[in-house]
Amino acid sequence: MEHPPGAKKRKMDYMIDQHTFDEFMKVCSRKGFAPQVIIEQAMRKFIQTSQI
Repeated sequence: MEHPPGAKKRKMDYMIDQHTFDEFMKVCSRKGFAPQVIIEQAMRKFIQTSQI
């Protein structure tokens, strides 16, 4: 489910464990994924199932 061009976006400002953040960014970079897309997918999955 892709957002249409110009879709509203919201900035997140949360404190994340440094090691977890660094590893997440490295994996996203290696796999060629945009971190915000992975986070949006995880949020949608959580909304649908209440599970990660």
